[in-house]
Amino acid sequence: MAKIAVLGYGVVGSGTVEVFYRNKENLEKKAGEQLDIKYILDVRDFPDSPYADKFVKDFNVILNDPEVSVVSEVIGGIKPAYDFVKSALLAGKSVVTSNKELVAAKGAELLKIAKEKNVNFFFEASVGGGIPIIKPIHTCLEANEIDDIAGILNGTTNFILTKMIRDGMGFDEALKTAQELGYAERNPAADVEGTDACRKICILASLVFGKHVYPESVHTEGITKVTLEDVEYIDSYDAKIKLIGCAKRSEGDKIFIGVFPAVIRNESQLSGVNDVFNAILVRGDATGDVVFYGKGAGKLPTASAVVSDIVSAVKHAGTSRSLTWKDSEQSFVRPFEEFRCANYIRLCADNIKAAKDKAGEIFGDKIEFLSSKKQHDNELAFITDVMTEKETLNACEKLSENAKILGRIRVLDY
Repeated sequence: MAKIAVLGYGVVGSGTVEVFYRNKENLEKKAGEQLDIKYILDVRDFPDSPYADKFVKDFNVILNDPEVSVVSEVIGGIKPAYDFVKSALLAGKSVVTSNKELVAAKGAELLKIAKEKNVNFFFEASVGGGIPIIKPIHTCLEANEIDDIAGILNGTTNFILTKMIRDGMGFDEALKTAQELGYAERNPAADVEGTDACRKICILASLVFGKHVYPESVHTEGITKVTLEDVEYIDSYDAKIKLIGCAKRSEGDKIFIGVFPAVIRNESQLSGVNDVFNAILVRGDATGDVVFYGKGAGKLPTASAVVSDIVSAVKHAGTSRSLTWKDSEQSFVRPFEEFRCANYIRLCADNIKAAKDKAGEIFGDKIEFLSSKKQHDNELAFITDVMTEKETLNACEKLSENAKILGRIRVLDY
């Protein structure tokens, strides 16, 4: 019988135990042996829980028990999760986790230890909640050279943008609605400023390109500067605004990577992803575009991925050879100022005709002017041709001599 320990009994931890016991008989058939949760680690007491006899407060009880072969870490954060996970791996126990912050910061080190100890470090639930994406990348799509991966990786920001687009809510009102429905935390900074999506694209890029991408090397912007005026102009362009995390192969075995609001044309599969749903597009040389779609968070969807990893860890006697990447210096991440894309720009000026002429002079004759039903007489919005980030910033600086730049959003081709 395989004995399991669950670290943390919060939303995901309690969901993991619930899903495990709800489907225990079927899970045992898939694992090929009997399974049971022997310990649940939490500092709190749960005397009324049907699993009250399984709770412990000392991690060493789990660490020093040779019967425990799989540890599920669902505490979150770096401390004490990192110490617990590292100690469990060094003790020869496989670890599964939903902790995106941990994997993004320490993934290369923990994978290396797992290989050395011939155990597994699985983290399907760290990206996309219940959406299967980690396993498909390193198993189902391994015949492909993946050049590009991009996605809507945060359900909170996607819900807010959906409310702005569909219901005409301003950012503050949409955020308040998300908080009232439980989709956003009281302090929503990690979501609305792009930090959560940054951690997830780091994990995906590390797996796809084989070298650890640290969050500090990723250009990251949130959605706090997106306005209803931007939404309306971009609607006239037959497009939507989405917070996108993307990583793209470049020449010289290097990559571009970033998280930022982006204009996505309506023909894209990512454009129609609304509310709290996530979608991840993988562009392979053999498959073309493959999109993984579903609920990117939530108690049971995330728990589903955790329990799936538990079963995988039980079934695999030795370490997975395909789920891996190497540690790295960040020299393989190209400077974001070299990133190339078109841009949406909105401005206001006292002399709008002169500003329009100046925009054409600076950005060239390929710019496309947009319209809005609520467009002010002193306002102008347009889409530029493809330029580097540095060229765009320089052009905007020149344009600001005659106009005030009100908004700028990158335009991506997915």
